[in-house]
Amino acid sequence: MNKILEVQHIEKSYRENKAVDDLSFHVNEGEILGLLGPNGAGKSTTISILSTILKSDAGKINVFDLPLESHINEIKGRLGIVPQEIAIYEDISAYRNVAFFASLYGLKKNELEERVMNALAFVGLEDKKNDAPKTFSGGMKRRLNIACAIAHQPKLLILDEPTVGIDPQSRNHILSSLKRLKEMGTTIIYTTHYMEEVEEIADRIVIMDKGTKIAEGTLKQLLERYKDTLIYKLYLEKFSSDIEKQLSDIDGVEAVEQAEDFLKITVSKNDDALDKIILLLVQQNCHITKMETEEGNLEMVFLELTGKKLRD
Repeated sequence: MNKILEVQHIEKSYRENKAVDDLSFHVNEGEILGLLGPNGAGKSTTISILSTILKSDAGKINVFDLPLESHINEIKGRLGIVPQEIAIYEDISAYRNVAFFASLYGLKKNELEERVMNALAFVGLEDKKNDAPKTFSGGMKRRLNIACAIAHQPKLLILDEPTVGIDPQSRNHILSSLKRLKEMGTTIIYTTHYMEEVEEIADRIVIMDKGTKIAEGTLKQLLERYKDTLIYKLYLEKFSSDIEKQLSDIDGVEAVEQAEDFLKITVSKNDDALDKIILLLVQQNCHITKMETEEGNLEMVFLELTGKKLRD
C-alpha cells in the first residue's frame, strides 16, 4: 500500500514547551486516518506543520513521495485544509467564497465554475450559492468551509475538528461526505474530540499525548485487549457512599466509576459478575431503574493510555 504521507521524528517547541516530541506516523493512500488526543496533545501543532503553516524544528516529512521542506508549493497545490476555526468571508456569497479559494489553485472560467458548483452540491449547499454565510447556521458554515477546501480536488484532505459546535444533522452530513470523498480516492486526515466519529469513519487511528504517538492501529487492533470486556451502566435511585468499594471486591469486576445517578461497572465477559452485582445492590436496597450494556470501546483504550478522557 502506497504511503501518501510519512512523518519521521518531527519536533516542535515553543520556548520551553515541546508541543511535538519525536512524532512518527504515516498515512496510506485512500484511507481515513483518525488523529486523537486530549487538549495539549500536539494535534493542532502537527496539523499546522502538515498544512505548511508551521515548520518543524527537526525531523522529516514526505508528502506524495516529495520532501515537504523543499517542495512546499508543489505539495500545497494538492492539499485541502479545513482548519479548526471557520475560514470564510461572511459578507460575500457562498459561491464567491468557494470561487475565491479555488482560484488560488489556478482554476479559471468554465473549469472554476464547474468545480465550485460541484463542491457546493457535494456539501448540500447548491441552493444557497447566492446567500451570504452570515445568514447560515454553524453547521452550514462548516460545510461551506469544506466546500472551499475540496473545490480544487485535493489528493490529501486535512480536517482539524470540523464538527465542533454543530447540529447532529450537519455532523452526519459531514461524516457521510467524507466517506464519499474516500470512495472517490481522496486520502483524509481527521482530528476530532468525538470518539464515535473516529469509530465510524477511520480506517486507522493514531492516539497522541504529550506531543508524541502512544498508540496506532485499526479500531479492531486497538480494542483487541478489551474483546472479553463488558461495561454495565446501572442507573440507581440511591446508593451508599461505600458501594464503589464493595462492588470492586466482586470477582470479575475490573473497574467501577461512580457518577451522580449511575454506576459504570467494567467486568470480564467470562465471569458471572452481573449476578453478584445485582445481588449486592438488592441487599443494599439500591433500586435499579435502568441498565445499559456495551462492549469495550475506544474511550476505554484512550483512558487507559492517557489517564484522562478525551474532552478533559
